[in-house]
Amino acid sequence: MATYQNQDFIFSQLTQAGYLAEDAVTAVSGSANPLSNLVTGGHLSSRDLAYWIAQIAGVEFYEISEYQIPSNVNELVSAELAHNHHVLPIEKDDFGLKIAVADPFNLELIDTLSHTLGEELTISVVDPEALEDKIALAYPKYEEETDISKLDMSDIMANLSAEDAEDAPIILLVEQMLLDAINMSASDIHIEPMETNLVIRFRVDGKLIIVAQHPKKLLPSIIARIKVMTGTMSIAEKRLPQDGRIQTHKANKVLDLRVSSVPSNHGESIVMRVLDKSALTLGLSQLGFLSDDEATFKRLMRLPDGVILVTGPTGSGKSTTLYGCLNLVNKPDCKIITAEDPVEYEMPGINQVMVRPDIGMTFAAALRSMLRQAPNIIMVGEIRDEETATIAINAALTGHLVLSTLHTNDAPSAVARLSHIGVKKFLIASAVRSVLAQRLVRKICQFCQEPYELTQREMQAFNLDPSQLAGSNIMHGVGCDKCSHSGYKGRAGVFEIFEMTDAIRHFVNRDITTDELRHEAKELGMRTMREDGIRKVLSGMTTVQEVLSVTSNY
Repeated sequence: MATYQNQDFIFSQLTQAGYLAEDAVTAVSGSANPLSNLVTGGHLSSRDLAYWIAQIAGVEFYEISEYQIPSNVNELVSAELAHNHHVLPIEKDDFGLKIAVADPFNLELIDTLSHTLGEELTISVVDPEALEDKIALAYPKYEEETDISKLDMSDIMANLSAEDAEDAPIILLVEQMLLDAINMSASDIHIEPMETNLVIRFRVDGKLIIVAQHPKKLLPSIIARIKVMTGTMSIAEKRLPQDGRIQTHKANKVLDLRVSSVPSNHGESIVMRVLDKSALTLGLSQLGFLSDDEATFKRLMRLPDGVILVTGPTGSGKSTTLYGCLNLVNKPDCKIITAEDPVEYEMPGINQVMVRPDIGMTFAAALRSMLRQAPNIIMVGEIRDEETATIAINAALTGHLVLSTLHTNDAPSAVARLSHIGVKKFLIASAVRSVLAQRLVRKICQFCQEPYELTQREMQAFNLDPSQLAGSNIMHGVGCDKCSHSGYKGRAGVFEIFEMTDAIRHFVNRDITTDELRHEAKELGMRTMREDGIRKVLSGMTTVQEVLSVTSNY
C-alpha cells in the first residue's frame, strides 16, 4: 500500500467530490489511515483509489501494468531512488520527463526529484500495487535493505549482489549507528574526521558523548553510504556543503534524519539531526510546564489575536514548544498556516510553507502570502528583520494570532530586540500578548532516582533556607543502564512568562531600559527561569547543577 503524505486531506477531498460510497466513508472515518483502510477493508481497489486521487489532483491516471519502460528512460532514475521514493520514469521527450507516482500531493518529493534529475517533470498517478511490481521488474538488482537488528554479517552478505558485497561492512556499520542513535534517544549524530581517525558522537539530552572511533580510511565509504541513503546528495561533490533527508523505521515509529555535510580540513563532516515525530503530540505538561504556567499559557493560546513569542538560544527547544502550541489549537474549525525554515515536522491539518530565500521565498514574503489565505493562526519560524516583524505586528493588529521565535536571553529582552530591528514601542505594546523564554534541563532518570539532601552551598546558590524545603521531593539519579549511567533521562523546559498586562504596557510605552522593565515585571509577579528551575528541583524533576548551568540569577 502506498504511503500518502496527508491521508486526511485526500480522504476529505474524495468524500466532498462524492467518489466514495457512504458505507465506505462511515467505515474508515476517524481512523489514522483512512486511505489504507479503504483498500484493506475491501471498500475500494488500490487501482480505483489511485484513479480517484488523480481526478481530485487534476493529473493524468496512467495504466502502468502492461507498459514496458524503455531502457534509455529507465537509466534516468537510479534503483535506490525508485525504490526509496516509489517513483518510476515512463517516457522522455523534448518537454521533460513523465514520471509515475502514487501520491501527487507529495509536492516536496516532486520538487526534490525535479532538482535531483535536472528535468521538468510531468506527473502521472498510477496504481501503487502495479507501481511496486514495475519497480521490481525495472530494477531487478536492487536489494531492499533489511533491519540489521535481525541480521548478522552473513545474512547481509547473502542478500547483496556480487558488486555490492565488498560494501556490506559499511552498510552494517551505518545501519547499526542509526539504530544505536535511535535506541539512545539521540537528537544528533556527528561523524567527525580528525587527523588520524574518525569520531562518532551522539547528542543525548543536550550533551555530546563519544560512542565510537574508527580508522580514518572508512570515512569516504561511510560518507558515500549516507549520501546514497538520502537519494539527493551528490557523492562526487566534496567541496561544497550539501543537505538531504533520510527516513528510517524503528518498531512502529517513523523518524526523519536531516543530513548536513560540510567540508573540513580533515575531510567531510556529517551531522544528522534525528527528527522524532512523536514530539508533535506532546502536551504542555510533557514539555515541562507546571500546572499554573500551563493554565496561563493555555489561556494565552485561546486569545483571538496578538503576537506570542518564544525566545531562547539555538537548541533551547523553541520549535518543539511552538509545535506543542499548534497541537493544542489544531482544530477542524481553525485555519493554521506556518512559514518554516525548514519544515522539520509535517502536521496533519496545518498548511506548512517552507521558506526558501534563494528563490525569494523569505519569511516576510511567505507571511504576506499567508495573510491572503484568511488564516486564524499564523506561525512564523523566526522574526529576523524589520520587514518580517512589521508584517507580523500588523497581522496581529488585524485579527490574527501570530506565533514566532526570537533569539534573546530572557523574555523582557524581546521588547528591546523588536525595537532594535525597527518596530515602534507603541506597536510592540499594542500587539504583543506574551513572551515565553525557555531553556532545557536534563530530567532525573526515573529508574535510578533517589532522595537527595541539598548541600549548604546549593541552598546558598538558590537563596533558599530550610523552611522553604517543607514538602519538597528533592531527588538525584545515581546512574543505571537505562540512562547510560548519567543519572539523567530526557529533558524538560524551564520557563519565564512575560505577559503584556496593562501595567507592563504602560512601562513599555515609557521607553524604559530592559533592566528596569525586567525589574517591574518581577515586581508584578513574573517568575524568572531560575525561579521556575528552583521549583522543578524541589519537585524532583531536575537537579541544582542543571538549573545553574542554563539560567542566570537576575
